Amino acid sequence: MACNQIAGLLPNQPKGVYRRRSRFGEANRVFQPVLLDSALDLTADDWQQLVTGDDPFVSRAFLGTAEQTGTVDGPLGWRPMHLVLRDDHHRVAGLLPLYLRHHSYGDFASDWTWDAAWQRAGLAYYPKLVTGVPFTPSPGPRLLTAAKADTGTRRALIAAAIETAAEYGASSWQCLFVREPDLSELASAGLVMRRGVQFHWRNRGYRDFADFLAGFTAEKRKKLKRERRAVVDAGLRVEVRHGDEIDAPLWQAIHRHYRDTFVRYASPASFSVEFFRRVGAALARRMVVFVAFEGERPVASAICYRDGSALYGRHWGTDIACPGLHFELCYYAGIEYAIAHGLQRFEPGAHGEHKVARGFEPMPTWSAFWIADPWLREAVARFVKREDAAVQDYQMEMAQRLPYRADQLPA
Repeated sequence: MACNQIAGLLPNQPKGVYRRRSRFGEANRVFQPVLLDSALDLTADDWQQLVTGDDPFVSRAFLGTAEQTGTVDGPLGWRPMHLVLRDDHHRVAGLLPLYLRHHSYGDFASDWTWDAAWQRAGLAYYPKLVTGVPFTPSPGPRLLTAAKADTGTRRALIAAAIETAAEYGASSWQCLFVREPDLSELASAGLVMRRGVQFHWRNRGYRDFADFLAGFTAEKRKKLKRERRAVVDAGLRVEVRHGDEIDAPLWQAIHRHYRDTFVRYASPASFSVEFFRRVGAALARRMVVFVAFEGERPVASAICYRDGSALYGRHWGTDIACPGLHFELCYYAGIEYAIAHGLQRFEPGAHGEHKVARGFEPMPTWSAFWIADPWLREAVARFVKREDAAVQDYQMEMAQRLPYRADQLPA
């Protein structure tokens, strides 16, 4: 079916569960793929069978709440069609978060110029299929499997995703921001692997923030202290609130801060206050918000999430102009929190070379691409290979700007 026909028909298709004819597996393990149009179509008990590493973003709470509160469907362009594998006993063996997309806003795939390449080849780039988390460029598990699943389950998820992309006339299937062991499986399946760079903080057993700062050069240490002091001198205090510790008025203020950042950049704010309220209650201590108060008035905030090993920075905003406040809420408060709670990493999101001077190291990220057209698949592979050399050079250049003393520099 032609891509433009699919684009016209899909919005009118009935909501519900879509079953597939093909079956996937190896030897004595055979799976029946099922497409769901909501994460909530999989029960909480079934979701509990999947190994997510406690990642907050691939949780039923996060994905399902985004769907319930209008974050993903409609004009924002994430049509859920999550791929589930069930065995012959109808037990859930695996799940792949999957979305049909007609544009690239909010997936951070960095493929904005690819549409023109497809057009020059006489083909349509959209729709495409995306495995990832809406508006969340955080590396994490993507090929979710049951606890006792083997690599065959991951291979079956990949095969089912490719067949789904072909059936829906998608130009590509993009599995974005993956970690091991998914990374190895996707590479072994022949997908084009594309490197990116984010800036992450790593905990090297610091006792407290002062211990972390002691590894800086004197000049960089003074600058960071000056930034933190500016917030204190402005009469602001910063408090930590977890998702289940935030009442309705404070959520309204936090959402106002979040929304204001998007307004200033003329972009739509993707998440509603209702989304944050619900997901905060569901995730509880897996949502962390740093709030700056002027007296009793919340004037700025930074929204983060966490699992058992890492803190993930996502959104920030402010009502006031205060030097150093962005760095305090988005970086320094998070580092203090990570140290205090024994977390090993703090990943504050995509982009931002200014993070390097605050102790965040350039780290590689990986995404995988299956391209339907063989000629364009080869062209993308050549492009990614050339790009990879430049990305590695950039990562090395950023590493040379780290603020640490020579004896404290990471390997």
